[in-house]
Order: sequence, then structure tokens, then C-alpha cells
Amino acid sequence: MTSSYKSSGSVTLSEEQILALQRKLSTMRHDVVGRLANITAAAELIRLRPETTEERLRLLLEQPHLAAASISEFSREFESALGLSRT
Repeated sequence: MTSSYKSSGSVTLSEEQILALQRKLSTMRHDVVGRLANITAAAELIRLRPETTEERLRLLLEQPHLAAASISEFSREFESALGLSRT
């Protein structure tokens, strides 16, 4: 599934705007990697302590949604900064 985008024309970003986008990208990457680590930890704990399966499963199942939300938030900010709109 690919999205089509329309540019609003030429975009000039200041150094401050570029650095802000880089910080937001870094935050998003950190969040997604943390979510993946949570998935791995929950799976390991389920394997080692099956009695905690129900509790760990909840944690495991919420992580993909939270990672996707983080990616979506960054994507919206990135698209906005570059003047992109979906067609």
C-alpha cells in the first residue's frame, strides 16, 4: 500500500527546523527500538515463567500499536515540515 503525495512547492528549512526534525526522528527511533525490546523481554519472560503469560501477553500485544503510533506521529510532522499532503 503506497500513498501518493503532493508537494506544495519548494521548501526551505532553517538549521533549527532540520535539527528539530532530526531530534524527532531520533526520539521515534528510540521509541520503536524500546517497543521491540519490550516484545523480546515479554516473550523471554513468558518462556521462563509461564505463570506470567497473561500479564506479559498484554504488554506484548500493545507494543506494535504504540510503535505504529510513534511512527505515524513523526510521519505527520515530517510531511508537514516538507509541505507534503496526501492525494
